[in-house]
Amino acid sequence: MSQNSKSQLPPQANPRRSLLFVPGARLEIFPKALAGATDIICIDLEDAVADDIKDTVRGEVISVIANHKSLGADPKKEIWIRVNSIRTATGMADILALAQAKIVPDGIMLPKVLSPEEIRIVRDVLSTKHNDLKFHPLIETTEGLKWAYEIAKSSHKIGSLVLGGFDLSANLRVEPSWNTLLLARQQMVLAAANAKVDLLDMPYFGLGDLSGLKLETKNASEIGFTGKCAIHPEQISIINAVFSPSAEEVAKAKDLISKYEAQSKAFVEIDGVLLEKPILERLYRTLAIAERINN
Repeated sequence: MSQNSKSQLPPQANPRRSLLFVPGARLEIFPKALAGATDIICIDLEDAVADDIKDTVRGEVISVIANHKSLGADPKKEIWIRVNSIRTATGMADILALAQAKIVPDGIMLPKVLSPEEIRIVRDVLSTKHNDLKFHPLIETTEGLKWAYEIAKSSHKIGSLVLGGFDLSANLRVEPSWNTLLLARQQMVLAAANAKVDLLDMPYFGLGDLSGLKLETKNASEIGFTGKCAIHPEQISIINAVFSPSAEEVAKAKDLISKYEAQSKAFVEIDGVLLEKPILERLYRTLAIAERINN
């Protein structure tokens, strides 16, 4: 492989191992969330805010984020807002408020997305002013799942897909267990991998069941998820540990990359591992995430 092969592969990856929800109506806990180890803090304007105070809370949340970022935010910790569905007046008000804001979050979680056209509408409203703002569609209906493949590729601003498994399970008329949602998870893995974006699993709702959380998180990682949402700070350390490359994985990735780039074949077996560009992309991602976590 040529010397410039490395430059043809993704040079950097943002670790999106864990996401912690913070209710928009309880901004007093935002500083505590910032001090924690989660990679993403998502302030919720949707389910966590009563209808009669959504307008007030929206302004407070945008103001708090602007103040936080103006003071110098941690570049390794993303701040998102979960807006209301853009198929509602409240959701459109959320998007218009962000369009008018001078400082915005790193990402917006878009709930109940049913089609790629919804993403394009948000893109058209926001892109001209906030080029770096990433979109994170929440797939939580059967219609959204049906279009997940197209939603994931609907814009270059898509940063990840997120499984809204609790609502999706109700839509599917099943309990929100691992087995009942396995097919939905696998469909989302295909959609996210094809679009080369991150994929966050639904929260684990058994707050006192840390062994259950660990098992579900490991299962999600094994089938292709890159992170998991959390509803309590105590869940973060387990989620981060599962989605962090181990020292052995980092060492093996470095060794395989070095040996691969020292030879000229595009497809080759090295130390019992078949290597080609897609495998190299995964190895480089492992190194990039490990570097961002440790620096």
